[in-house]
Amino acid sequence: MKMISRYALVLSIVLLMFSVRLVQAETIQAALTGSEEVPVVGTVASGQFRGFINRDGQSIDYELTYSGLQGSVTTQAHIHIAQPAVNGGIVIWFCQSTTNSGPAGTPNCTPGSGVFTGTITAANVVATPAPPNGGQQFGAGQLEKVIDAIRAGNAYANVHTNLSTGGEIRGQIRASAGH
Repeated sequence: MKMISRYALVLSIVLLMFSVRLVQAETIQAALTGSEEVPVVGTVASGQFRGFINRDGQSIDYELTYSGLQGSVTTQAHIHIAQPAVNGGIVIWFCQSTTNSGPAGTPNCTPGSGVFTGTITAANVVATPAPPNGGQQFGAGQLEKVIDAIRAGNAYANVHTNLSTGGEIRGQIRASAGH
């Protein structure tokens, strides 16, 4: 009887630990610098992307910050799908400008520095370009595929300016260990 009680206690502890993990959001983050851009950009700017994949996998709460941009106009900021040192297609927009517009409802970028917060859902995911300029096969609304790419280390955040049209700062998004 004592042996059964011990097994029951151990099983209860394991189940409790598992259930605590289920209710926690998964952290994702990236440090944005010019040295992560492709090609490398010699800028003093920096930024941070921090997010939480909600436990149901249906949304990501995020904050994107940047400062010290050398371009006088911040033209766009978003998440791309690609492994380190490779450029890829845009799937999620953080901000836009009159020269680089995102989907309806995308806020305007701020010059030099900025803070953008929000919640990403499937409705915010745009399709990557089709061939001949793309072919990555990420469709509009496919948040689950984007989250899978983030967890695999195959997504990055970046901020573009008029001075660095391909991006002034970039950071590969990393998921917290243990997923």
